[in-house]
Amino acid sequence: MAHKNNTSTQPPLHPAPLSTRMLQGAGIALIAITVFLVGAGEGDPAWPTFWMLRPLIIVPLAGAAGGGFYYFMDHLRYQGGWRKVLAILLSLIVYIIGLWLGTVLGLDGTWWD
Repeated sequence: MAHKNNTSTQPPLHPAPLSTRMLQGAGIALIAITVFLVGAGEGDPAWPTFWMLRPLIIVPLAGAAGGGFYYFMDHLRYQGGWRKVLAILLSLIVYIIGLWLGTVLGLDGTWWD
């Protein structure tokens, strides 16, 4: 009886691990909120002393969630055609909305009062 070799030469479904995609999303979000906070200047003296820590933690968490969503859309991207375009657009929209919600949640009580 002959054995069939079921190995294929297709690329792996996920070219990068979930942790890498989440770190990429969090890194982009951290850079964005840092640029915003540095450009915003001094805060109100009535705000807590370390008020910048909250957005610097929450916004990258939202970015990491967006990176995770991008990772889970790999199965659509590899199908090609209009599904690839749909997966990329959907990932971008979810990332932007998540980043916006994370920014609002992170700045709530300070810049968004």
